Amino acid sequence: MLEFKNVTKKYQDGTVAVKDFNLHIKKGEFVCFIGPSGCGKTTTMKMVNRLINATEGTILVDGKDIKKQNAVQLRRSIGYVIQEIGLMPHMTIEENIVLVGTLLKWPKEKKKERARELLKLVNMPEEFLQRYPHELSGGQQQRIGVLRALAADPPLILMDEPFGALDPITRDGLQEEFKKLQKELNKTIVFVTHDMDEAIKLADKIVIMKDGQIVQADSPNEILRNPANQFVEDFLGKDILIQGRPDVTKVGQIMLSSPITVETSTSLKNAIATMRDKRVDSLLVVDTDNTLQGYVDLETIQKHYKEAELVGDIMNKEVFSVYSDSLLRDAVRRILRLGISYVPVVNEHNQLEGIVKRATLIDVVYDTIWGDGTELDEMVKASE
Repeated sequence: MLEFKNVTKKYQDGTVAVKDFNLHIKKGEFVCFIGPSGCGKTTTMKMVNRLINATEGTILVDGKDIKKQNAVQLRRSIGYVIQEIGLMPHMTIEENIVLVGTLLKWPKEKKKERARELLKLVNMPEEFLQRYPHELSGGQQQRIGVLRALAADPPLILMDEPFGALDPITRDGLQEEFKKLQKELNKTIVFVTHDMDEAIKLADKIVIMKDGQIVQADSPNEILRNPANQFVEDFLGKDILIQGRPDVTKVGQIMLSSPITVETSTSLKNAIATMRDKRVDSLLVVDTDNTLQGYVDLETIQKHYKEAELVGDIMNKEVFSVYSDSLLRDAVRRILRLGISYVPVVNEHNQLEGIVKRATLIDVVYDTIWGDGTELDEMVKASE
């Protein structure tokens, strides 16, 4: 899909921003460029759509040399998302989403249908299409920025720190949402970030750069297990909770496979009976296909017991979930931040596979820090 062959970018003052860069990115792969400021990651990405032209070397997109293509047509065939979002304030959300389609002279009905279709992908109501950017939150605006990049159905999307300006909770939610979307649509993504946590969470491959060159290009697991050198170790930082447990890195390794559930058609009376029988104060809610719909807790049932009959009428649909191949360190951070006692584990179709309990995660973190207890004993003895 995307290949860099001996690519170099040298400016007139002699500064070399990128030097002899070689990389092959496969179709459907999510690749994160990361490194310290001035390492050349953004320059490398911008050379792909010729916002910056390479001085030497060749960049191939789908086997075609980008230097031999019209720059404007090339950019219209590649999605591009930036941190500042860049929505046109005088245009409606619909007009912003299909901006490339307008430039490509799509018929009016095609643009309307494409805008509606894309909005459904991120579960935003259709009435948003006639709103203006200032009427949306920062997270909603960034979703529209992503949809605009998807509008012309490009096989390749470039993303330059798209979530960097958002608050942590919104950013976490968008990361999960976008990774799921990328898997469904099988898009090739080149994603620039300064946040190693974000890179580990999203990427199939991480490209760590320094002084315009690649230091290490590997899967997140391989980089965590086998950093190429001291620079990579230092760049990863000491806060990677699971680095002391290389054998336990994925949610699926510690999830419980029999979560307690009720269906949307379950009566509130029966839901309470299930809670009492299982000695829990909340239940995950699924449909007949075991697709996760939300959750219901004792407090909500008590509040609505006289006015509602079925669980589906009062359940909370805002439920955070993870995939079985999600990194444990992300689940740890999210549980601690949200203060929740468990996280449901779903497959790519949002069907429930299991749960991860807070207590289990705490055990993993404890083992990471203290091991089998020997280190703690030694520290106690040393202090006596």
